[in-house]
Amino acid sequence: MIIEIKVPVLPESVTEATLMSWNVKVGDYVKRDQNLIDIETDKVVLELPAPDSGVITEIIGQDGETVEAEQLIAKLDTSAKEGSSDKSEEKSNEEKPSEDKQDEKAPAEAKEEKKTSDSDTAENTKDASKESIAMPSAAKIAAEKNIDLDQVSGSGKDGRVLKEDVQNQPSGGKSAKSQTPPPAAGERVEQRVPMTRIRQRVAERLMHSQQENAILTTFNEINMKPVMDLRKQYKDLFIQEHDVKLGFMSFFVKAAVAALKKYPVVNASIDGTDIVYHGYFDIGIAVSTPRGLVVPIIRDADLLSFADIEKQILDFANRAQSGKLGLDEITGGTFSITNGGTFGSMMSTPIINPPQSAILGMHSIYDRAVVENGEVVSRPMMYVALSYDHRLIDGKEAVLTLVTIKQMLEDPSRMILEI
Repeated sequence: MIIEIKVPVLPESVTEATLMSWNVKVGDYVKRDQNLIDIETDKVVLELPAPDSGVITEIIGQDGETVEAEQLIAKLDTSAKEGSSDKSEEKSNEEKPSEDKQDEKAPAEAKEEKKTSDSDTAENTKDASKESIAMPSAAKIAAEKNIDLDQVSGSGKDGRVLKEDVQNQPSGGKSAKSQTPPPAAGERVEQRVPMTRIRQRVAERLMHSQQENAILTTFNEINMKPVMDLRKQYKDLFIQEHDVKLGFMSFFVKAAVAALKKYPVVNASIDGTDIVYHGYFDIGIAVSTPRGLVVPIIRDADLLSFADIEKQILDFANRAQSGKLGLDEITGGTFSITNGGTFGSMMSTPIINPPQSAILGMHSIYDRAVVENGEVVSRPMMYVALSYDHRLIDGKEAVLTLVTIKQMLEDPSRMILEI
């Protein structure tokens, strides 16, 4: 029985998607629920599982093609059994006249041919090993640019090497050098690559945020020594008890929730001419991925423990890298936190994630000279920034929100006691 494989129903408000890289080729036997191809939308990456076991008889939609929901992209023969395509090929080969009978080779030639054949087999085995961790389109580009796939870090599921991982890799290897000479000094080289759908969506949303919101940013600095001391004291016990590391982000989430409870307007949003006050605290955590920025949401963060928050952040970070976050996990949110410090940023002005009205920016921690009790001492300091929509939030609420976050982090016991 031939089954048509179609693009699944796309998320709400998404009209089209892009086929990324097929994990199978025509003639391959697949098992039910095996992922055939990843489909990228402007919000999430969807997996397309095989509807049943069988052999792929036709692939209609090609890598990189733009498709719509319910569009036919492949066909599957469920009546074919595993290995049936191999048997057909063997039967076909048996029907062919033997070239050895027509043209007997000398022993030396036969020996040399066997040696070459063994060498080819070894090389093919090596190539097959590489292909098992790389998408077909990625392998094709790697072959064209003479890139060793073993040296490419895969961002796909289970470490698969995707097309995007290979595209920006410089060509390498002796054969590449002999075929394409390196650019001469002063030569102006350009490379044009298409934006991913997620990157296009991020660009669209950020432009909208800049144009629609009256964004202002207020700054402060935090002495991180109390949090760092607390982490150092309990990090081993925390891992033993919860099987996850105690990071900085859980402290910032807790501190932000405490501040939002004091100043609810910072947790609110504008809808037309109405102000919507949210009676819950859904905190977005910005995550950078090879395909673009995503902001998974920690729902009801006020009800979660430090360990619960750390586990969610770790899970989000891992699945974001392979594009496996669900649409419901990256939509909504009442407030966001972004950490430019992981990349070495000392200070920045984060852009609000619509329809939210504010975002907190974390930065790198540096030892700086500060005055405490009339004495100059060295302390690990972090600059923090709060960007807010001045249409809704006045400077007073914005400044006091950031001051509250500072107070909570410089005296972490206040978060535990909720004071």
